[in-house]
This record gives sequence, structure tokens and C-alpha cells, in this order.
Amino acid sequence: QVQLVESGGGLVQAGDSLTLSCVASGRTGNIYAMGWFRQAPGKEREFVAAIAGDAGKTYYTDSVKGRFTISRDKAKSTQYLQMNNLKPEDTADYYCATRPAGGMYYPSREGSYDYWGQGTQVTVSS
Repeated sequence: QVQLVESGGGLVQAGDSLTLSCVASGRTGNIYAMGWFRQAPGKEREFVAAIAGDAGKTYYTDSVKGRFTISRDKAKSTQYLQMNNLKPEDTADYYCATRPAGGMYYPSREGSYDYWGQGTQVTVSS
């Protein structure tokens, strides 16, 4: 079992920055990938970014490329999502997720992840 706790959400204005954190606890030794998803009001949850493997390969959805940066501190079992130049359309609940090693990995698929956090809310006003 892996427990995930997100933090760092809040209310900001367009153009501002926020950094989300996700701390993993429990059986963290087998984590292969960590990802961020978001769900806006009335919409389905969507992939935002992921970081995977020993090399820390990163993946981003097109709408956040150049604005968001995913990173991790493996020693602290923590991943981060640095969000710059936030836009009102970034308003959503943000969830972190983890995937253990093994099998084919599709970063943008929810089914690729076994454990999920409870989410942290990000609201961007125009």
C-alpha cells in the first residue's frame, strides 16, 4: 500500500505560480512512476504530467508544456509540480498518483497508476 498526500493548492490570479507537492508513504520502494492528473468542474479527469524510471523521464500534456515542470525527490518520496503562468483553464482539483515497476507504462492513462491521493484544489482567477 502507498499513501499519497497532496498539498500546495490555493487561489491565485492568472499569471501567478504555484508549486504542488505529493508525499508518498508506505511501500514506496517499488514506485516506478509518479504522475499528476486534474479534474475541472464538470469535466473528466485528465493527465497533466508524469515522471518515471531511474532517469526521471518526464511527460506533459500539450496544454501545460513550457509552463509546468514535474520533478521529484526520491529520497523524500516526494514529487512536485511547479506551475507557472497559470491560466483560468488550469482551475481544477489536482491529484497525484503512483505506479509500481513492471509491465507496460502509458503515462497519460489513469489505469497505469495504482494509488491516488485525495487531491488539492487550484483556482485561477482572471
